[in-house]
Amino acid sequence: MKNVGIISLGCPKNTVDSEKMLAILKEKGYNIVNDKNKADILIINTCGFIEDAKRESIECIIEMGKLKNRRLKYLIATGCLSERYNKELLKELPELDAVIGTGDFPKIAEVIEEIEKGKTVLEYGHANLLNDEGIQRILTTPNYYAYLKIAEGCSNACSFCIIPKIRGRYRSRKMEDILREAEELVKKGAKELILIAQDTTKYGVDVYKKFMLPQLLKEISKIDGLKWIRLLYAYPDSVTEELVEEIKNNEKIVKYIDIPLQHSHDEVLKRMNRNTNRQKIEEVISRLRSIPNMVIRTTFMVGFPGETEEEFEDLKQFIKEKRFERVGVFTYSREEGTKSYYMKPQIKKSVKIKRQQELMEIQKEISYQHNLSKVGKQLEVLIEGFEDGIYYGRSYMDAPEIDGVVYVKSNKKLKAGDFVVATITDAYEYDLVGEY
Repeated sequence: MKNVGIISLGCPKNTVDSEKMLAILKEKGYNIVNDKNKADILIINTCGFIEDAKRESIECIIEMGKLKNRRLKYLIATGCLSERYNKELLKELPELDAVIGTGDFPKIAEVIEEIEKGKTVLEYGHANLLNDEGIQRILTTPNYYAYLKIAEGCSNACSFCIIPKIRGRYRSRKMEDILREAEELVKKGAKELILIAQDTTKYGVDVYKKFMLPQLLKEISKIDGLKWIRLLYAYPDSVTEELVEEIKNNEKIVKYIDIPLQHSHDEVLKRMNRNTNRQKIEEVISRLRSIPNMVIRTTFMVGFPGETEEEFEDLKQFIKEKRFERVGVFTYSREEGTKSYYMKPQIKKSVKIKRQQELMEIQKEISYQHNLSKVGKQLEVLIEGFEDGIYYGRSYMDAPEIDGVVYVKSNKKLKAGDFVVATITDAYEYDLVGEY
């Protein structure tokens, strides 16, 4: 029995694909290992969205390739980088035995059979397929939470984004298939389901000809044993009144939304082809703020081609004014194959980094003030572990791996997956401290 390991880079959507590949291989009799040094076959599920992600993926392939001098026999690259740079990867990285694109990962077992015969395999070009329905998953997250992918691909055509070319057009899954998977995940122990897609808010528009996310949320919330539903990657142009009402009134939906806004200035949004404007964004924020205790996470991009000092200043003031609880700031990455690649003028790297740092300094203080306001209050915390004499976990305000944590002092014996109500005693810029 051969040992197979997987390294999943990039976003949670990749995590789900990795979990499906593991399930396929286990079904075929392979032994799944978590230690790369024990693997006979190693799969790297790559990210290829922006320059930093590409670099990380390539460096990982090169680093894992060195293991071929020891136990490792075969090295396979899958995912976004593989779809985007298919032939180039095989040519430039001879340590690879196979390259598999985003729509072809369900063929992973057949690909391994081929490389074991001495062949080098290249499978790509089917990004528009939705061919992984019904495949089981081996969770790589702790069993008390799981990601639930509700759609694949994207049709938004933002001028800076390569995703539609490497993940295909937007394809919603059928609601009954999603609900079946959600029930299975809860049976396996998931207390929190995190809904993901390239754009969760457009769920259903292709299959059912209307926005169906509110209805999907309503149906998922009926599952016994499920405590939290979290919503990531919502787009501002399709946050409807119906969706806001469902979030507001459904007790299982945590009052948290990840809604990438990218910028505040109309001219920049226009160049980005974001299909929204400042007024619409203001209206969406206002709607979301009507939900008591709502936490908004967003991301902004600085240094987009042509971004003037005036446009950047507008964004700076916008962040100061709106006081979002959670903010990520990214520097624009010039990606070949996108419309913005050819836009002029391109902004100097040093200017982009300076602008990023400036915004993060502003946000750091806003985040600290938000956290200070929680001192003396009670928060429900999902315990995730114990380290250096203190428990740690997440509140409804925190998505795993991207937001802060709540440290919980307790004399009681707690375990990962427990929910406790902690009294907040101290605050840091991004984390909280409480007692239970």
